[in-house]
Amino acid sequence: MEQDLSIFEKFVRSDWAGTVVGVVAIVFLTLVVSRIATTAIRRLLKKTTLLPASSIFVNLVRALVWIIGISCVLSICFNVNVSAIITALGVGGIAVSLGMQDTISNLIGGFQVSVARIVKPGDNIQVGTLSGIKGRVTDVTLRYTHMVNGDGDRIVIPNSMLNSNAIVHLDPICEVNVPVVVTYNEERLTWVAHHMEDAAAKAVARVSKLKKGPQVQFSSVNEHGFAGVLFFTISDPARIDDAADAAIRAIAPYVHAHPVEQMMDVMESLQVQAHNAPVPQVLKAVDHELASDALLEGTGAMEPVVPTNAAEKASAAQQPAGAKNASAQETGPDAGEGEDSTPAKKPHHRRLRRLFEKEQ
Repeated sequence: MEQDLSIFEKFVRSDWAGTVVGVVAIVFLTLVVSRIATTAIRRLLKKTTLLPASSIFVNLVRALVWIIGISCVLSICFNVNVSAIITALGVGGIAVSLGMQDTISNLIGGFQVSVARIVKPGDNIQVGTLSGIKGRVTDVTLRYTHMVNGDGDRIVIPNSMLNSNAIVHLDPICEVNVPVVVTYNEERLTWVAHHMEDAAAKAVARVSKLKKGPQVQFSSVNEHGFAGVLFFTISDPARIDDAADAAIRAIAPYVHAHPVEQMMDVMESLQVQAHNAPVPQVLKAVDHELASDALLEGTGAMEPVVPTNAAEKASAAQQPAGAKNASAQETGPDAGEGEDSTPAKKPHHRRLRRLFEKEQ
């Protein structure tokens, strides 16, 4: 008790400015050393074959650095006898170990399987012989082992289970499945599938060697489009995540239809529906389709329709003045706050009109 009071008196009577500066300096130095040490151990684990590249070793090094840093703060800044504290903790270590029995068991279990290289990231294992947990190991931390099964579900199991259960090493998982939803129409579905397969094959080949080329297989139709999966097999199981990322980036442009192709689909449908209709009537229908929010959502105001032939000019001359003023107000400066009064030019809109007039 008297020793504790003397420590408190030293703490109160100490120079606060020097103490604060010393604490900040030691903490900052500890942070820098921790960053350098963890970066060095990660690079060393990637290059060496003696130990697996598990996070448990990085976390242990980080914890050791911070324990040394805190000990320096207590000893230098506050004149605390660190060895006395360690002795006191040794006396109460039995009570602490009983309260943290599970944590200590998981820590020791993860350290044992990692040092002995029984389990390492990239292994495809089964924990337990009968209906055990199957999956690919992604990391081994201080308390848990992280796995991913064949369906892409992430599994977290305590490290102590690796010591108390049998571990079956299975063949490596080399097949990658990427779910896709395509919004093209059914006429271009096969075309899109072939282009997705070609793009994925070129992208994945830069990551790992392919054992089986990419294939697209559609399985259902929902409110978003045609749902399916892109699957392929690579030779290096450790590059599964990189291969999946490369494939997704490569097929992204082919998942959704381009606005020009959407306009062409509307053009074809209007040509079929109005095969014998007059040109001005069909052009008005085209303008109505292009003005719909579902087709040109977020593209801004459309340019006014300019008559291009005698029939359209006659129809425009018969339009009431009120309708013309209303149309002008819609495209004027009041249509949007702070926008230019000049209507936005829509090359797709003009191109669609010219295509239809050419067909006529």
